[in-house]
Amino acid sequence: MKTYLSRQNRALLAELVRTDFKLRYQGSLLGYAWSLLKPLLLFVILYVVFVNFLKIGAGIPHYPVYLLLGIVLWNFFTEMTSQSLGSIVGRGDLIRKIRISRWIIVFSSSLSALINLGLNLIVVLVFAIFNGVSFSFSAFLLPLNIAEIYILAIGLSFFLAAAYVKFRDISYIWEVVLQAGFYATPIIYPLTQIPSVFVQKLLILSPMAQSIQDARFNLITHDAITAGALLQGMWIVVPFLLTAIFFLVGLKYFRSQSRYFAENI
Repeated sequence: MKTYLSRQNRALLAELVRTDFKLRYQGSLLGYAWSLLKPLLLFVILYVVFVNFLKIGAGIPHYPVYLLLGIVLWNFFTEMTSQSLGSIVGRGDLIRKIRISRWIIVFSSSLSALINLGLNLIVVLVFAIFNGVSFSFSAFLLPLNIAEIYILAIGLSFFLAAAYVKFRDISYIWEVVLQAGFYATPIIYPLTQIPSVFVQKLLILSPMAQSIQDARFNLITHDAITAGALLQGMWIVVPFLLTAIFFLVGLKYFRSQSRYFAENI
């Protein structure tokens, strides 16, 4: 544990997080404002197309905030895994020059994404207040939903970062997976608009679908369908079990490959 909690590692972690956050928008005209504008612009496009034209979301209380929260949480997952994917290769010079704990590089990318999430959630809360959302005690459970997404994403990040060192095609495959995952997760459409209960149950088994629906239930409306309402018995723990599996497998694979990073980059 001393290796993980050393003062040197903490200082390096803080510097990497600052550097990642600064470089992300370096040279852009609006700079850090893109942290807020990107999800907002995507929200406007999806809201206009799917709500105004396709009439998706009818009957869902506070649907604009419902949609925005889903987009923000999915963007957090996407940003965290995508940024971490190339983090080891991107810090190849640093790995070859000095002896550091490799996990810090991936962890720093995840913290940078977490900062962005915090900024975006402020926007969600402002939208919720202006939209007349009545917050209940369950809103205090939102950090648990975010923690679940983070654990899932960090596990995948460790796996992707290690795999990308040897297989550069991983980045293209992951882009396709994320695109498919976006439409397979009830972000734009409510689960109630899926006629088959079996398909509803199948979708909610995904950790991302389960955590996003739980977040909506806790923060926005208790009309949001959760895994607890759809699944019965041991099936309820499947999303959490999958999250734990992805985390442990990703961490184990990263540790097994980290000793070869310097020579393979």
